Amino acid sequence: MTAISFPEARRQIVAVGRWLDGKGWAPATSGNYSVRLDDGSIAVTVSGRHKGRLGEDDVMRVSAEGASLDGKKPSAETALHLAIYRLFPDAGAVLHSHSPDSVGLSRAVRGDSFTFTGHEMLKALPGNPTHDASVRLPIVDNSQDMAMIDAAIAPALLAPGAPPAYLIRGHGLYGWGRDMAEAERVIEAIEFMVATERAERSFSA
Repeated sequence: MTAISFPEARRQIVAVGRWLDGKGWAPATSGNYSVRLDDGSIAVTVSGRHKGRLGEDDVMRVSAEGASLDGKKPSAETALHLAIYRLFPDAGAVLHSHSPDSVGLSRAVRGDSFTFTGHEMLKALPGNPTHDASVRLPIVDNSQDMAMIDAAIAPALLAPGAPPAYLIRGHGLYGWGRDMAEAERVIEAIEFMVATERAERSFSA
């Protein structure tokens, strides 16, 4: 994990919001992003902001327990970010994207996971040195109760070989890494594999 200062975290979050919006993975006000800070608190996007037009004032600080430290209102899903930081002490950044492909996959798959096999992009995931592998991406049902999502998904995230990512059905992809660069790489690799699976099925039809 690379913990950073709040000013640097704001710059990174503003930049990643523009990147994800540019890819079409942050429509309307969807998505939320966070970074673990060097004082143990968390920088996170403010609720209800368009992620392609974020300014530094649209990033706030919360405590490790989720309490606002500057009077602003955090995203409703901040609790899911905090759960990841509790489960994985090495996690330094968490991203939540809303691409049409990942949302569509989560709605189409009825089970609790989707398995990627033989994708070159599997090598972009931490700890996975080869494409000659299978990685099971967990899927959890959506809920307005963040504690319910957390309780349902935690066992799958802690399973041996689990990737640093999961899908919320109908709601999008969560991915994380030791720092922002690694979290971006996880999100981009999985989104690419999801889009590839969709294209493969289209060409095979």
